[in-house]
Amino acid sequence: MPARMFSDVEELLAWGRDREVYSAAAWSVGTADGELSGGVLGTRAWGGSPVTRTDLFDLASVTKPVVGLVAMALVERGALTLSSTVAELLPSFQDTDKQALTVQDLMLHTSGMPGRVPLYRTHPTREAMLDGLRLLPLRRPPGEAVEYTSQGMILLGLMVEAAAGASLSALVADYVSGPAGLESTQFRPGDADRDRCVATEDCRWRGTVVVGEVHDENSVVLGGVTGHAGLFSTIDDMARLGRCLLVNLDRRVLLHPATLSAMTENRTEALAEARSLTWQGIDPSGSPAGDLVSSETFGHTGFTGTSLFVDPRLGRYFVLLTNRVHPSRDRSGIRHIRQAFHNIAVATL
Repeated sequence: MPARMFSDVEELLAWGRDREVYSAAAWSVGTADGELSGGVLGTRAWGGSPVTRTDLFDLASVTKPVVGLVAMALVERGALTLSSTVAELLPSFQDTDKQALTVQDLMLHTSGMPGRVPLYRTHPTREAMLDGLRLLPLRRPPGEAVEYTSQGMILLGLMVEAAAGASLSALVADYVSGPAGLESTQFRPGDADRDRCVATEDCRWRGTVVVGEVHDENSVVLGGVTGHAGLFSTIDDMARLGRCLLVNLDRRVLLHPATLSAMTENRTEALAEARSLTWQGIDPSGSPAGDLVSSETFGHTGFTGTSLFVDPRLGRYFVLLTNRVHPSRDRSGIRHIRQAFHNIAVATL
């Protein structure tokens, strides 16, 4: 992308829209006490209605740490441990190469399961996809390397549901949305919310521009409520979650502070990629959170163009929501914009 200097994040994000990296963007940066900068720009789709702060973005993989928060809440309550195995919670996975994988293996992406496997192409029903997941061979022994894997997080979501005896939708509502005061965060938006959903991809597999249905195709086949993708949220809800995590560093909101500390600790320093329990850490170079946040920062990105990061040392949260896959996932530029967004936010606020 051509060189350019920006005075604030809004100017940067408007520049990104002018270059058609996305049709819509929403952002919020703040402290535990409130927002320092925030807003929206663009339209829900190219040629569509202006985006508002109440509009729903497909969070994509930002779903993963939200499900991780649920898992840690169950750890606190004794329903799970980090050493609980797949076979203990999912009997249908006994006698497979995944039976001994642990909750920690899956949360750290060190399970050896391959990532980004388009099972939906050959397993078009929920039961067929679960069969495909059982048969999907491990790429390497657990603990040998970090390999980002949505398949592993699908498995973790199933384990969480089995441990709690409830759906991920209910568990997110009970352990995250309720305590954090999230008003709109949800799986599978209903018809009443469809008009405020931001468009994602013009999907060849579905033959339409996706609006209000999860973008991730594997999640579609599994019903849209999964451990790796499926949540939709607004900029204000994600800002509330960011503030909640900052507060939770010192006192219980979602988890005991010691639990959140354990969850966000970098456990993969020896594996050349900073990972904590479902959170991304800050790698030495190329972090989507830019160059100026502290090494204590944790967060996550989403394939659709979303992200949430929290910097405990600076006492800041950073939320960026876009639809960078609209109308095509082949669009470029979001990597630079993500990094510049965080750099400018740190330096100017």
